[in-house]
Amino acid sequence: MSQSSSPQRPLLEGKVAVVSGAGGGIGREIALAMALAGARVIINDIGASLTGEGQSASPAEETRAIIRQRGGEAEINTDSVAEWGSARRIVESALDHFGRIDIVVNNAGILRDVIFHKMTPEDWLSVINVHLNGSFFLSRAAAEYFRRQESGAYVHMTSTSGLIGNFGQANYAAAKLGIVALSKSIALDMKRYNVRSNCIAPFAWSRMTSSIPAETPEQKARVEKIKQMTPEKNAPMAVYLASDAAREITGQVFAVRHNEIFLMSAPRPIRSVHRSEGWTPETIAEHAIPALRDAFMPLDRSGEVFSWDPI
Repeated sequence: MSQSSSPQRPLLEGKVAVVSGAGGGIGREIALAMALAGARVIINDIGASLTGEGQSASPAEETRAIIRQRGGEAEINTDSVAEWGSARRIVESALDHFGRIDIVVNNAGILRDVIFHKMTPEDWLSVINVHLNGSFFLSRAAAEYFRRQESGAYVHMTSTSGLIGNFGQANYAAAKLGIVALSKSIALDMKRYNVRSNCIAPFAWSRMTSSIPAETPEQKARVEKIKQMTPEKNAPMAVYLASDAAREITGQVFAVRHNEIFLMSAPRPIRSVHRSEGWTPETIAEHAIPALRDAFMPLDRSGEVFSWDPI
């Protein structure tokens, strides 16, 4: 008579997660998935519009209601990630409600898409403040606790807009590529404390992508393909990276597109030239550039690199 195997422990049992921007879209799905995996969750969301205006607790309350209906534990926090003092309050809310913090998911974001030569300083600063500064502030606020307990996991949301490129998103792309460098630095600096830091570049139809133009037949076809990639497709990777099952994984960048998972490369030297006597502007033009040109990075965009339909 065969013995039945014991039930598997939930991956995040006993852990406390803070998920920023968890009032909707990808953030909500990550919060829901982490709760189902056994984590107690702080749902952080200021309830602002896509461009950062207005505030409401309703989106965070809706996420909390879903988690509680499913038997999970969650509390809300409506502080902004974009200021040091309020980011610290987000982390403190995890300690106040649940007594610890184990996971930080940096997902909060806004968009101010505009072509570069028309982008205002305010367009630039507002996006950098939420995405890049917010990721630093929230991560840094949790770092003292992670260091003390010698454990912790960061999951940061990056974007192929930064990793590859896109039109009209200089602010967003710069912030998202900056997050990759931030994550790698955290991974290097905090490895001695068993703290891990990884990035996910998500593909999903959500409020953040609903501003993509859909006027021409080609644009409409593209949007229809993106709509297949629902936000919850990104949640399993976030749960995995936050769990002890990923204890050896740090400093990596993954992309998730529908049912596909990609490991993204990092910039590395790909070709070199040398002159023992050194270089002049003229010899660079005559020798170096012709030798290197075949390896130049193309001026491509995310949609051109990921040119096949989601599978």
